[in-house]
Amino acid sequence: MRINFTARHYKSSPRLKEYAQNEVSRLEKFYDGIVSCDIILDYQKEIQIAELNVTVYGQVLTVIEKSDDIYKSIDMAVQKMERKLKRYKEKKFQQYANSKPTV
Repeated sequence: MRINFTARHYKSSPRLKEYAQNEVSRLEKFYDGIVSCDIILDYQKEIQIAELNVTVYGQVLTVIEKSDDIYKSIDMAVQKMERKLKRYKEKKFQQYANSKPTV
């Protein structure tokens, strides 16, 4: 999985970048068809925003989480993306199971 990191409106620390990349790399154990992941961190007044754009084959899954702490926003975004990837995987499995011809 290719991981791209972007910090908008501020310069992030290497520790924050490493933390975000480590958290996002855990997503591969929920779905192995992830092509790339874009991590976008933004800072608007007192609200810290973490956005994840995960590219799977033929689709982009997006999650945005806001809180007062950037680490908390990253954790919440990764947890939400885990749930979204599980639903996507189940949906793909159901489509495959329904497309099998019956004998």
